[in-house]
Amino acid sequence: MDRAAVDALVTAATAVRANAYAPASRFQVGAAVRAVDGRVFVGCNVENASYGLTVCAERNAVAAAVAAGARDLVAVAVVTDLDEPARPCGACRQVLAEFGLGMQVVMVGRGGVRRQAMLRDLLPDPFTFGDVERGRQ
Repeated sequence: MDRAAVDALVTAATAVRANAYAPASRFQVGAAVRAVDGRVFVGCNVENASYGLTVCAERNAVAAAVAAGARDLVAVAVVTDLDEPARPCGACRQVLAEFGLGMQVVMVGRGGVRRQAMLRDLLPDPFTFGDVERGRQ
């Protein structure tokens, strides 16, 4: 992705971060995913008093993409207010991998500090439907 596309993705994730529902942690996260066709979908974290029901921003962005018919995702931006940019949690890495193990991950922290990685480097050996099919044999 070129610099302008990355910047647009970060801008979308930054904007949606303001909508995060985080009454317990006060840790607001915004995420945006980009589909292969250029469409961008956003999500923010939504906490719940039953902590296990909390949904991360990345998974909400993926759900928005899927609801719109997007299945091939090429990039994700994750924005927080930490000094060192936060990485997607393990559950989010697994969900992201379902839609594009080769996607670019842009992590943004306080003051616009950016880190980038490829999802396959953050989750080198994901569980896939191929594993499920092998288990059925």
